[in-house]
Amino acid sequence: MINSQQTALIKKDIHAVTSNKRLFSVILIVPLFMTVILPSIFIIIAGRSELSSSDIQDLITAFGIPEHIFGTDLREFIIKMIMNEVIPLFFLMIPILTSTTMAASSFIGEKEKRTLETLLLSPLSIRQIFDAKVVASMVLSMLVSFGSFILMVLFTQTLIYIFIGRFISMGWNWLILLLLVSPGMSLIAIAFIVRGSAKAQSVEESQQRSAFLVLPILLLIIMQFSGLQILSVWVMFAGGLICLISGYLFSRRISLRFSYEKLLL
Repeated sequence: MINSQQTALIKKDIHAVTSNKRLFSVILIVPLFMTVILPSIFIIIAGRSELSSSDIQDLITAFGIPEHIFGTDLREFIIKMIMNEVIPLFFLMIPILTSTTMAASSFIGEKEKRTLETLLLSPLSIRQIFDAKVVASMVLSMLVSFGSFILMVLFTQTLIYIFIGRFISMGWNWLILLLLVSPGMSLIAIAFIVRGSAKAQSVEESQQRSAFLVLPILLLIIMQFSGLQILSVWVMFAGGLICLISGYLFSRRISLRFSYEKLLL
C-alpha cells in the first residue's frame, strides 16, 4: 500500500522528469514517431499503392497472415494488417523507453542533485523508497502509453477515412497490449534500471544500460517481417501475463536486496 509520503515522492519524481526539457523531449519524441509518423507513412504508402489480388495472396503466403484479417477491399486489408499486426510491435517500444528514461534518472538523479542523503534520512524505508520510484516510473509510462494510443487512433483513423472512406476496427490484441504486455514489460525494465541507477555515476550511464532492453522487440519485428512468427491474441495474452508476473517478482527480489550502503557507494 502506498502511503502519503510515498505519494509525495512519486509526485516529486514525475514533476522532476516533466520539468526537465531534455528528458521530457526524449519521452515525447519516441511516442510521436511510433504513433503518428511511422503509422502515417505506412498508411499513406498503402493508401496510394496499386495492388492486385495476386499480390495480396503472395503477402498472405509469405508472411503467414491469418485469413480472418483479409477483406475484399485491398487497401483496407493492407491497412488492417499494418494497424493490427505491425504497429503493435513498434508500439511496445513506447512503454519500455519511457519507463527506462524516467527510471534511469531515479536514484542517480538524486545523487546528481545531492538530495539522496536527505531522501535516505526521511521516515521512508529503503523498500518504500524503491517502491515509490518504481510506481512513479510505471505511472508516467502508462500515461504516455495510453495517451499515445489515443493520439494514434485519432490521427490514423482520420488518415484511413481519407483514403478508404470509412474507419477500421482495432484488433483485440491492442487491449491485451495496453493492459498486460505494456505494464509487464515496463515493470521488468523499471526494476532492472532502478537497480542499475543506484550504482551508476551519471544518468547517461544509467540510460545506456537500457539499450539492450529493446533488442527482444527488434527481434520480434524482424521475425514478423520475415514471416517466421505472427503473434496471435492468445500468444500475446500469455506473454503479457508472464511479463506482468515476472516483473512483479523481479521488482520484489531487487527491493529486498537494496541497502543504504549500496546507494551511497
